[in-house]
Amino acid sequence: MKKIAIFPGSFDPFTKGHEDIVIRGLKLFDEIIIAIGHNSKKSHRYFDVNEMAALIDGTFTSYDSIKVIVYNELTAEWAKKHRAQYLLRGLRNTTDFEYENSISQVNKHLNKDLESVFLITSPELAAINSSIIREVHRYGGDVSDFLPYKI
Repeated sequence: MKKIAIFPGSFDPFTKGHEDIVIRGLKLFDEIIIAIGHNSKKSHRYFDVNEMAALIDGTFTSYDSIKVIVYNELTAEWAKKHRAQYLLRGLRNTTDFEYENSISQVNKHLNKDLESVFLITSPELAAINSSIIREVHRYGGDVSDFLPYKI
């Protein structure tokens, strides 16, 4: 059976840290679906979701096993409908672990066949944070060192 992982997130923006997790995840999974979700905790996006999907898709044009989608439903339900058996997530620090662990437990409750797999962020990328990048970009700072595409 093909091992399909979903890498969900708001990706506002998608960073080199995210890219690193996806590429490293290819050693574990046959296919990775980068799933840009709508986070109900965030009232609006900084970067347009469809433009971000196109930028991410362009980042991985040489990888047939990586797909990019936009969705607006529970991640566990989306995974079930599309036969994704794994959730791929990156962890930068213990704060990320606490947050991701809680989400993982709920997702497992909603979809018993869904396993969460956590990869530790590569040390040189651990400081990259989408919120900080948005702030730097908002005030005209150069964010090119943190993103795998040009904006």
